[in-house]
Amino acid sequence: GVHQSQEITGLFLQHPETTVAITGTDIVFTAKVDSTTLSRKPTIKWLKGKWLDLGSKAGKHMQFKETFDRATKVRLWKWIIKVVPGDAGAYRCEVTSKDKCDSSAFDISVEGEWDILGTLTTVPLRQWFSNLSSGTPNIFFVDEEKADVWEILKNAQPSEYEKIAFEYGITDLRGLLKRLKKMKTVEPKHSDAFLKRMESAYSVDKGKKIVLQVEVVDPNAQVKWLKNGQEIKSSANLINGLSENVKRHSFTMRSLSIRLSVCPFVYLCTRYIIESIGNIRTLTINKCSLADDAAYECVIGEEKSFTEVFVKEPPVTITKLLDDYHVVVGERVEFEVEVSVEGAHVNWSDQELSRDSHKYRFKKDGLKHMLIIQEASLDDIGMYWCFTNGGRTKGELEVEEKELEVLQNIADLTVKAEEQAMFKCEVSDEKVTGKWLKDGVEVVPSSHIKLTHIGRIHRLTIDDVKPEDAGDYTFIPDGYALSLSAKLNFLEIKIDYVPRQDPPKIHLDTTGNMVSQNTIIVVAGNKLRLDVEISGEPPPTVVWAKGDTAITAVEGRVRTENRKDLSCFIIEGAEREDEGNYSIIVTNPAGEDKAHLLVKIVDVPDCPENVKCTSVGEDCATMVWEPPKFDGGAPVTGYLMERKKKGSTRWTKLNFDVYEGVTYEAKRMIEGVLYEMRVYAVNGIGMSQPSLNSKPFMPIAATSEPLGLKVHDVTDTTCTLKWLAPEKIGAGGLDGYVIEYCKEGDTEWVVANTELVERQTYTVRNLPTAEKINFRVVAVNIAGRSPPTGLAQPVTIREIVELPKIRLPRYLRQKYIRRVGDKINLTIPFQGKPRPKVQWYKDGEELDSRVASVRNSEVDSILFIRSAERSHSGKYELVLQIENMEARAILEIRIVETPGPPEVVKVTDVWGFNAALEWKPPKDDGNCDITGYTIQKADKKTNEWFTIYEHNRRTNCTASDLIMGNEYMFRVYSENLVGKSEDFCLRLEYNPPPFKEKDMQSAPKFIQPLLDRSVVAGYSTAISCAVRGYPKPKIRWLRNKIPLDENPRFLMQNNQGVLTLNIRKPSQYDGGKFTCKAINPLGEDVVECTLLVLWCTLPQVILIMQYEQHLNVRFQPLSFSHLLIALKDKEDGDEK
Repeated sequence: GVHQSQEITGLFLQHPETTVAITGTDIVFTAKVDSTTLSRKPTIKWLKGKWLDLGSKAGKHMQFKETFDRATKVRLWKWIIKVVPGDAGAYRCEVTSKDKCDSSAFDISVEGEWDILGTLTTVPLRQWFSNLSSGTPNIFFVDEEKADVWEILKNAQPSEYEKIAFEYGITDLRGLLKRLKKMKTVEPKHSDAFLKRMESAYSVDKGKKIVLQVEVVDPNAQVKWLKNGQEIKSSANLINGLSENVKRHSFTMRSLSIRLSVCPFVYLCTRYIIESIGNIRTLTINKCSLADDAAYECVIGEEKSFTEVFVKEPPVTITKLLDDYHVVVGERVEFEVEVSVEGAHVNWSDQELSRDSHKYRFKKDGLKHMLIIQEASLDDIGMYWCFTNGGRTKGELEVEEKELEVLQNIADLTVKAEEQAMFKCEVSDEKVTGKWLKDGVEVVPSSHIKLTHIGRIHRLTIDDVKPEDAGDYTFIPDGYALSLSAKLNFLEIKIDYVPRQDPPKIHLDTTGNMVSQNTIIVVAGNKLRLDVEISGEPPPTVVWAKGDTAITAVEGRVRTENRKDLSCFIIEGAEREDEGNYSIIVTNPAGEDKAHLLVKIVDVPDCPENVKCTSVGEDCATMVWEPPKFDGGAPVTGYLMERKKKGSTRWTKLNFDVYEGVTYEAKRMIEGVLYEMRVYAVNGIGMSQPSLNSKPFMPIAATSEPLGLKVHDVTDTTCTLKWLAPEKIGAGGLDGYVIEYCKEGDTEWVVANTELVERQTYTVRNLPTAEKINFRVVAVNIAGRSPPTGLAQPVTIREIVELPKIRLPRYLRQKYIRRVGDKINLTIPFQGKPRPKVQWYKDGEELDSRVASVRNSEVDSILFIRSAERSHSGKYELVLQIENMEARAILEIRIVETPGPPEVVKVTDVWGFNAALEWKPPKDDGNCDITGYTIQKADKKTNEWFTIYEHNRRTNCTASDLIMGNEYMFRVYSENLVGKSEDFCLRLEYNPPPFKEKDMQSAPKFIQPLLDRSVVAGYSTAISCAVRGYPKPKIRWLRNKIPLDENPRFLMQNNQGVLTLNIRKPSQYDGGKFTCKAINPLGEDVVECTLLVLWCTLPQVILIMQYEQHLNVRFQPLSFSHLLIALKDKEDGDEK
């Protein structure tokens, strides 16, 4: 049904409307346009998606109709379509009239037919109702893997929408963007109907299954599933259909004792399965198509759960690539590509290739997609690309100016009455048409005059020639400034009666096919008719002969016809065997006459022979061939060449003008691609058959020259060279290198290697000592030799003394550690010339071959120990010696193994849930440092061992979390770089030492005395000290030996032995000597201090504070009192 219409704007009086249709039904879309204001007849296009024009799809599936009401000037277009699932999607209707244009968009949604009976009959009814009554659903579903296309679209920029749609196979981009705009990100809120909602979006591949699922609060709640706002199916109609189905199979609901109100509902349709199981409601969509790309809702009362389903198509790959074209102006070009999916969307591009241009035509035929250029022009030259979302391909179009070549011109004819005259010409292009003119007037075909065009040959045939047929005949090809002319001569025969006898005489016509008095040239395949006038009385007897053989046949291909005063010699379809000397002899009683003729048959030449490729380059190849054995009786004027890629069937012309030589360089080829070529021979008659294809060849360029040639080493008879690979290798690869040398001043280069060298280094041997030699290197591949690369200066062949030097590897410059049993293989490179003498030492003594093996080469020395033992540990020294020069290198090797067990494990203390353990390091440390210990415990009841510490570095530990009353065993493993010791040290019992209580009593003692202080009157202060002693001492404070126990202005505090006396706002009379006395039964201790209380005015206090701030110091009490006295003296006028 129709559920939306668009506002009428622009040219449209009536828009096509969005429709939801059932598969197999016919729907009609109507568009109306008022043409009263339009200057030209409007045109309409029906488009699917963005580009697909439906005009070429007309047929049984789609029909297009147009009507025009002359009274109202209203044009009506109708599009009638028989709906199939693939028709779902977005459509557009465009109307154009000169400079005015309007468009209207609409959608088609396709739903499958409801077929409950057909679906139920595929399952046995007894089994179906059994499952229905037991609450087990009949349909099982698999949740397809969710793709992230929706998230990609939400996070993408608007400029990337088309790219993403093309990549993921989304065809309805317009509808997708509409739904994307409608989506709003809202904060999740509590729902009274749903426990779990659907995700915001789902993505599924075309043809797959998808399941939409919600969880509801009320298990008896009824839900509705909507697609684009329309309910997928009402439950009432489904239950009625189910009842009818049950009736047909002679079942009743009462006899089955089933209540549909409490059993799970299973609604079946062609593609949709709706299930209700407990609190779960599901909608399953089988075999998703593009029509299922829509918005879905699950509705319970006023509550809704909304989601979007996006259907994406699989990537489309290209199975057949584009071919290159080489055409002339005006020819038709058809680029063709095949893809893996029928009806897939492809993009064509040549810079900016417009689909709206009338020059280009796009066509689809199953898997094939074609780009058609009806008439190619020079502007169409370029590279054409075809893109799919799974690949791309390209083809090159070459267009050349069109030139027409005349292969055979028309010739003048002389014929007699009632004979046949035929003008014939041949041009190079078989598609060229033309017209015939007689004396400037176009010839009209009739029963008397026939015009034929077969291939490249154009004929004008005149039957029963009459005198009025004589004149000038011209052939003009269409589209070319060219004309071919010939003259038709009518021969009148006059017979004069002579009553007397005349000797016979032959009257030969030297015009027409006669190129000389006795030579006739005939094109092979043409008809030769030689009419010879004969005179004589009585009529003579005529005999034709070829050589010495008389021709007597009056029927057949070669025959004679004799009439009164005329003898005809006819050859139908001349062949090469017909060439030769012919004679005609006429006799009568009065005498005899004889004439000799040479008939020469000319034909197109034979095809060229032995076409082959002699050399190749990066994008070119040189082809040679042999001329044809038979030139057709006419000199060969040149050749035409064609090429093609191997495996292709399309040949590309390489030249349009005749090429005269037998060697040709073909260019503009692709390196690494196999090609084949063929050649045509051309003479004045026409073009030969093509030659046999050449053997496949591949354009390959030789590599560039090798790089960085340098001398690596020189001796008295050898020179070692090194170089880098060429910068450019190409498709031909690299087979190897050739090394050449020559003496300085010579020009003859000697090849040093008999076989190609694959490595980039080579030693040239057997060189003359003290000679200066030039070297060069050439890279070789299938295409040949590269340019050589040489040295800037010649090399003098002489040994160079080089100091010995050991290049000790970095890892051997420190201690080299290996486990017992490991294999040791140390390679130590060195240098020096001549070859140094190598000697190994161990711990200052010469290395014994039974301890380690040594292998020496010209550049390194190898120390090898098959199975390392601890005795192999030590310092090894390598000594190189050249004459009186030497080099040394020392490396230290240490062979390690697991350590022995610790010694004397003992329990030193036990308290609460803890036990203190101690042990001694192992005697054998495995030849390396001990890195830690592993401690384990076991209860004697279970004898199960548990690790309590790993990698403990100290030789003691505390075992915690023990159970009081249980007996424990402890064992300790030692660890080093190799691992944990194999044995352990075990402790089984603990003998605790006797407990001795410590006497903590002591007499009081002050550990911090009282300090003298000076304070300002009126400002609170405190004095402190610290005391210790046990039992806790009693504290007494005294001022001037008078106790302060009951004075409220003094506050006494004792905090863990820290004693503080706080004095609140002291006056001048509160100063004096303060005493603190601590007393307990073991003794007593006393400390004293002096407190000085000073009186000063407020300005003096402020001045003191400023002075302190200025000097950035804090005065001590004594300094403070001195400063106060100085300020008082200043006030009295004393300048001190």
